[in-house]
Amino acid sequence: MSDGLTVPFALAAGLSGAVHSMGYSTNLIVVAGLAEIAAGSIAMGLGGYLAGKTETDHYNAELKREYDEVENLPDREREEVREFFSNLGLTEEVQQQAVNEMTSDKERWVDFMMKYELGLNKPDPKRARKSAFNIGLSYVVGGIIPLSPYFFVADGITGLKISAAITLICLFVFGYLKSMVTGVHPVGGALRVTLIGALAAACAFGIAKLIQGT
Repeated sequence: MSDGLTVPFALAAGLSGAVHSMGYSTNLIVVAGLAEIAAGSIAMGLGGYLAGKTETDHYNAELKREYDEVENLPDREREEVREFFSNLGLTEEVQQQAVNEMTSDKERWVDFMMKYELGLNKPDPKRARKSAFNIGLSYVVGGIIPLSPYFFVADGITGLKISAAITLICLFVFGYLKSMVTGVHPVGGALRVTLIGALAAACAFGIAKLIQGT
């Protein structure tokens, strides 16, 4: 959503400068903005899908390898289990009991190795699709916010002023909430996200005006 707020906002700002100089209506900004939102949501959603699919494929590959090692190298795998319990400070007698108990069931044994040796938890098989949908939808929702004022005004600069006010407020709120979740100082995180969006839009506007002047 942060990208959805920032990228279309910067694009609309740049086009506002060009449209104002050339005397065009805001229709160009709306069409270009909607095209960018569509392309951006597809690209971001596809990236989320591939990331989720890669995680699942990696887990399945490691799972197959662990089953092979448990089947063909059981002594080495038992020693790795024993080392884990040894690092917990258990006595040798308790270690051996824990190893015997853990390795008595192959599926539980492999699951233990995946989780504690490799640090891998079984991913949600629907994660790739969920990730693609959530990321794509969030980008669309974020992108519509800075573009919406241009639906109701005929002048690009007027639309930019309204868009800037709405978008910067949304960026501040988004940055504040995100910082609270991630444990960063809320106000500082909010100002950082807002500043990035403002700088992106200002650069795009300035570049458009510079090109128009050459």
